[in-house]
Amino acid sequence: MKTAACIDDLRAIAQRRVPRAFYDYAASGSYSEQTLRANRADLEAIILKQRVLVDVSARDLSTTVLGKKLAAPLILAPVGLLGMQHGDGEILAARAANEAGIPYTLSTMSIGSIEHVAEATGKPFWFQLYVIRDRNFSKQLMDRALKAQVDTLVLTVDLQVLGQRHRDVHNGLTVPPEFRIKNVIDIATKPAWIWSVLKAKSWTFGNISGHVPGMENVNSLSKWTQDQFDPALNWKDVEWIKKYWPGKLIIKGILDVDDAKMAVELGADGIVVSNHGGRQLDGTSSSIRMLPRVVAAVGQQTEILFDGGIRTGADIERALALGAKACMIGRAYAWGLGAGGQQGVAKAIDILKKELSVTMALTGVAKVSEIDGHVIEGGTAQTKA
Repeated sequence: MKTAACIDDLRAIAQRRVPRAFYDYAASGSYSEQTLRANRADLEAIILKQRVLVDVSARDLSTTVLGKKLAAPLILAPVGLLGMQHGDGEILAARAANEAGIPYTLSTMSIGSIEHVAEATGKPFWFQLYVIRDRNFSKQLMDRALKAQVDTLVLTVDLQVLGQRHRDVHNGLTVPPEFRIKNVIDIATKPAWIWSVLKAKSWTFGNISGHVPGMENVNSLSKWTQDQFDPALNWKDVEWIKKYWPGKLIIKGILDVDDAKMAVELGADGIVVSNHGGRQLDGTSSSIRMLPRVVAAVGQQTEILFDGGIRTGADIERALALGAKACMIGRAYAWGLGAGGQQGVAKAIDILKKELSVTMALTGVAKVSEIDGHVIEGGTAQTKA
């Protein structure tokens, strides 16, 4: 892992070290993976402007999100089953984020529970909420998050039903893994992964198993979503959560201007322009294509975060140039985790920060606050709201 020079290097290492079912879970998109590919292609299509003879000797990557200073415009996004990339993955990722001075977001569908992460880190983190049919359980999750000193709730709204990921079906994805012959053979070749998971605090969905009647031994993500996720979820539920939750509320999964306006109207402190990493509606727009439209509509009224395809520091600058305040990364740090545990997550963060710093220098900006449309071809200083 020491020789890893980029996120793709970490991805390749993780692919060797993590059982196929769990590697594929993080890497895959839904159906034909058209939107998964579009997230990358559309980011790469944005051309940066090279500028020279600008004093960039003292570059500053820090920014402020929701009133708090971050060391870089980065946030670790919620990733389900993270503890199956490496044992205690949620704890290790949170620790790496803390050391880097950026937020970590724990998923409802995590392996390590809210309490596990709070006890092991002793520091605040963000919590991502899925609203299920049992609204009382959603209240319990929010109460548990508050007790753990969570001050920012990330409400994901684009998973009322589950977009099928063909690779998960083919692999028979369960947590813990099923004892299929091909799974056993694959896992047997990953001794370091086995050891990390055996030592972990949890081997199943830590926030759910044992907390919901009838789900004491839940191990299938598809079964959970089919049984518990609520297709009736609507804006009235967002209004209810806004009233119930006393901290900051971010709505994740916005990909439409009208939806963005409604989120702001209901008091969202921030929104995340996201298509769930290409894992839900296949064939929809890439996140980066919709970002400037959302920024133009509501960028002056709420903070806009970006999620979808970030693999390089140049990608981060592209998103900031189009109006995002910061970027969420998911696969990039999950691959770091699979490649080398906490050190791997730290490596992923460090790679992106260094690449962003170099990109800033070569586009003639010394501060994150200076990044706007003038750093990209066809952009202007007014592109960023």
